[in-house]
Amino acid sequence: MKFTLDWLKEHLDTDASVADIAKTLTMIGLEVEEVIHEGDALKNFVTAHVVSAEKHPNADKLRVCKVDAGTGELIDVVCGAPNAVTGLKTVFAAPGTYIPGKDMTIGKGNIRGAVSNGMLCSGAELELSGDHDGIIELPEDAPVGVPYDQFAKLDGVTFDISITPNRGDATGVYGIARDLAAYGLGALKPADMSPVPSVGPSPIGALEQRFAADEPKTIHKFAGRLIRNVKNGPSPDWLQQRLRAVGLRPINALADITNLVSLGWGRPLHAYDADKFTGAPYLRNAKPGETLEGLDGKSHELDETMTVIADDSGALCLGGILGGVPTSCTEGTVNIFMECASWDPDLIARTGRATGIVSDARYRLERGVDPALTEPGLELATRLVMQICGGEPCEPVISGEDVYANTTIQFPLSEVKRLTGLDVEPMVIKAILTALGFAIEATGDTLTIRVPSWRPDVSLKADLTEEIMRMVGVDNVPVEPLERLTHVAPPMLTTIQNRRRIARRALASRGLDEAVTWSFIDHEMAEKFGGGQDELQLANAIAADMTDMRPSLLPGLLSAAKRNANRGIADLGFFEVGQIFLSSAPEGQHTYATGIRTGTAGLTGAGRHWTGKAAPVGVFDAKADIGAALDALGVDIDKVQVVAEPAPWSHPGRGGRIQLGPKLILGWFGELHPAWAAELDLDGPVAAFEIDLDALPEPRKKPTKTKPALNLSGLMPVSRDFAFVVDRAVTAAVILRAARGADKNLISDVGIFDVFEGAHVGEGKKSVGIEVTLQPLDKTLTDEDIEKVSAAIIGAVTKSTGGTLRA
Repeated sequence: MKFTLDWLKEHLDTDASVADIAKTLTMIGLEVEEVIHEGDALKNFVTAHVVSAEKHPNADKLRVCKVDAGTGELIDVVCGAPNAVTGLKTVFAAPGTYIPGKDMTIGKGNIRGAVSNGMLCSGAELELSGDHDGIIELPEDAPVGVPYDQFAKLDGVTFDISITPNRGDATGVYGIARDLAAYGLGALKPADMSPVPSVGPSPIGALEQRFAADEPKTIHKFAGRLIRNVKNGPSPDWLQQRLRAVGLRPINALADITNLVSLGWGRPLHAYDADKFTGAPYLRNAKPGETLEGLDGKSHELDETMTVIADDSGALCLGGILGGVPTSCTEGTVNIFMECASWDPDLIARTGRATGIVSDARYRLERGVDPALTEPGLELATRLVMQICGGEPCEPVISGEDVYANTTIQFPLSEVKRLTGLDVEPMVIKAILTALGFAIEATGDTLTIRVPSWRPDVSLKADLTEEIMRMVGVDNVPVEPLERLTHVAPPMLTTIQNRRRIARRALASRGLDEAVTWSFIDHEMAEKFGGGQDELQLANAIAADMTDMRPSLLPGLLSAAKRNANRGIADLGFFEVGQIFLSSAPEGQHTYATGIRTGTAGLTGAGRHWTGKAAPVGVFDAKADIGAALDALGVDIDKVQVVAEPAPWSHPGRGGRIQLGPKLILGWFGELHPAWAAELDLDGPVAAFEIDLDALPEPRKKPTKTKPALNLSGLMPVSRDFAFVVDRAVTAAVILRAARGADKNLISDVGIFDVFEGAHVGEGKKSVGIEVTLQPLDKTLTDEDIEKVSAAIIGAVTKSTGGTLRA
């Protein structure tokens, strides 16, 4: 919001400097975004006298002028304005002056053979008005050579402040002045809002309200007044300058008065041309498909949730948002009906969002203006109309009632110290709250405080404490170091928060890029990945392809992969840690860690290289990713079960499930089913995995075993190879587990180095070669020791698999 220093001083008696006012505004929560010195853009323009204006010898519409700009010599200027005549006082720009209205810097020139050393300026060229037809005409007694910003009193200061959504009272200069006065930066000047005498009853009665019982009713109270025999036209210079200074274009006196009251007191109004009513005006909700030709030059479609002021011809004004063209005031307007109404802020905001209209009235009303100012605001506007336009006011007509909380709070004085650490004297607390408009009844150490009508955001003791704190100064709040702990701090993160963090770090360390995708997907994709239930469909979807809550993170990641592939990036790795929704119940919301690799984006790199092209990703890339993530999350990989039962989205023979028993499934991994990849228009293989972070076992509050001390052996390890012929259905995990369990003290590692199937190993059989590493701890192993362990390994694997040692 913008306002000038002169405007502020009409409501605040203060001698404070611009810097002090700006600092104080920010201190009390009205953050200053910019302090604009208005004369900066016009400081190089000066008042000048056209001593002579002769016809250009080579152009019918140009004149060669001799201009006195106070430099001591006459300046030749070529000008095409029709009012550039001898004796005119105007505004001159010397060469090198920036012309804001033309976005150019004027220089010396030669126009059709005549020298021109400057420019005589119009109001449009100085961005003071839209007048392009002639140069500025100053009074005959205007001095020569004076900076124009000083002569026109345009050298003022404008503040541009940021208003938070709860401070509707600060959308008017009067409310800002009240806050500054409460801080101690001056004294608040009273505003005259006393009733204006009427000439008689109004022929327009109280507006009838035609609302159905179940309709949303945006309006609370409507106050209107018929004013006859006004004389509309351009508003006075002081009013036009004030509006221009804050970025508003003057329209006519009546429109400018409503803008003045809206900006000055935060009280939006609207003036109707009463002679343009068709029948008596009344209040109702719009009809479906009804339109309004707005004063913004656009046609707006309305619906039944929006309140309008209407007559027999239709909607005349979208209540609290925008006036309409049918009853707009022009220079020919004689009789006006001035409206000042109180509205429901939430419904105003909803109407504004639905229509997309951004107006000064909506900006204020959706923040909540003072409902008790409805009738006084009308009286103030009436007084201004009579001062500027004349007229005969009829008696006001009122419809509805004021609606506000009328809150009373029991406020212990100790609350200030408790919540802020500030030591504020009780008398200072009372003075601050009184200056802000709060009514106080003292009862010992607890005050009974009644909240003023213009502060609906204050409802709690903490709100009152905040008001005191911002007036005392946030920078005065004591800064105290945190108490030093003498023990290990308790964990601050919950289990699931910790798991999310660990999963992100583990997957990022494997070269996957984190993605954040929408929680909503289209219905067909939701059904494909196990969702799509009615309870998970959005009642008001933001887009046609975002209708259902996602049952998996894979649809979002696969869509991201497709978008990248369409842009020529086919080899990539993504992961996401986020929420999935299996039902509408709280327990149906799970946290998953999911990742994909596409093309050749393996752990060691992707794409082509002079050493050879990277291999396509496959099931074992996904298995390695999920294994690394589970290991980082504290899951004992040696104890988990890998079952060859893939997820529905996986290739039937290239996927599996990781579990800790049939009822405790931790995740799935595999290659995306080729049919699904083709349907999603993805070329090449896609390896993917999913981990249900909520399914991981809870960590023990007190560990049952401590981590053993690191005991490095000084003896060389010994490796032995074994090849077993087993049934094709036997999994490698069974062989590894059996071999590892043969001697847990000596065997430090077991790995597979070969898998072979052929006719000479038997139909339905396979040969699996394993390498076993023996790590002696206290003595060098003898041949007898090694033979003994080897026999134990062969016996354990044979017993577990039914296989035989390959000759």
